[in-house]
Amino acid sequence: MRYTPHTDAERREMLAAIGVERIEDLFADIPEAVRFPTLNLPDGLSEPEIQRLFADIAAQNVTVDRHPTFLGAGAYYHYTPAVIPHLLFRGEFYTAYTPYQPEISQGTLQTIFEFQTMVCQLLGMDVANASMYDGSTALAEAALMAVRLSRSKRTRILVSRAIHPEYRAVLATYTQGMDIELVEIPFDPHTGVTDVAAVQAAADANTAALLVQYPNFFGQIEPMPALSDAIHAAGGLFVVSADPVAVAMLKPPGEFGADIVTAEGQPLGIPLFYGGPYVGLFATRQKYVRQMPGRIAGETVDVDGRRGFVLTLQAREQHIRREKATSNICTNEALIATAVTIYMAAVGRNGLKQVANLCYHKAHYLANQLAQLDGFSLAFEGHFMREFAVRTPRPAAEINRYLWEEHGIIGGYDLGRDYPELANHWLLTATEMNTREEIDRLIDALRAL
Repeated sequence: MRYTPHTDAERREMLAAIGVERIEDLFADIPEAVRFPTLNLPDGLSEPEIQRLFADIAAQNVTVDRHPTFLGAGAYYHYTPAVIPHLLFRGEFYTAYTPYQPEISQGTLQTIFEFQTMVCQLLGMDVANASMYDGSTALAEAALMAVRLSRSKRTRILVSRAIHPEYRAVLATYTQGMDIELVEIPFDPHTGVTDVAAVQAAADANTAALLVQYPNFFGQIEPMPALSDAIHAAGGLFVVSADPVAVAMLKPPGEFGADIVTAEGQPLGIPLFYGGPYVGLFATRQKYVRQMPGRIAGETVDVDGRRGFVLTLQAREQHIRREKATSNICTNEALIATAVTIYMAAVGRNGLKQVANLCYHKAHYLANQLAQLDGFSLAFEGHFMREFAVRTPRPAAEINRYLWEEHGIIGGYDLGRDYPELANHWLLTATEMNTREEIDRLIDALRAL
């Protein structure tokens, strides 16, 4: 996007056109006492001094590249290939804005198109948008889309309690004040997966969709065929929030008949970033595309028959439809989506499977070692991919404090924070970044607990 500053002559011309002499006159309606206040700010610093100041502040942070971490719960420590910052910080990508003018935005539009294509291939779906803000807002938008697809005749949403608690909180915020009923579906206390019988009992003619996570918040692999059949039998849609790394090893949600699939794209080469910015993936079936929120880049040809790219189906969007738009989101996480695109292109299909395979085996090695310690045991039966819940002999918060203070290890997530019945339960993960030595170090520390 080009930036052309105004000249002094142009500024004088604009002031004359609106009938004022100085720019300061535009602030005349603000009381003079507060119009241009004196700010109590420190003296300015030179660039080297600024760098030193921020380096000192940053040194106070705990970073996962210096301390073993087994904390996941929605944000994961994965490797970021060096090619990502190398390409991402090029001016063409780094400063690009919404590509309304395709004649000067072909690079940006093609990147978005490639992102959408890879998301469809990864999730097993037909069409994808240019991205959402993050995984939680993507899932909430999917729920609203499901209601729209019923022409608002179905207003009940079944929500698995095994979905990330923060995702469920965002969903509740999105639907607040709307004529939408959220019905919580329990998880089986033995297997940790969504109760299929409860879905069958709750699904009725007013049910728009069932929302599940795959694998779920506890890391357990949901019974996808049974859940898909249960909601489809009632005429509702099957909406899945997926782990993009896990589906590189598992069957993609599309193969289970999912109607809408969302995901948090952070595991695809995005650093933890202290919680954001991240990027939401959103994909659906071709027949539902006109109710899909967000931007869509499409492929076309120019007047000379050459391949080109444009924003398409824009009549769905807020800048045209206003209150009748499919979503209030009228943008996308273009920069982070570009990083995800670079990551998927760099590691490729086989590389992503290798990452998933490493996560699987390291997590299972960790789980097997933990299960041999006195007082520790796996919380649920069944299969998990790279994250799992553990019963602990002492409160998880106490164990985390001990691990950090005594061993410099970042422990797992305290499930009792969100699930009172899971007090003294710990959610742990392992990724390709965890070495065997780190896992053994954790086990030795817990053995001495």
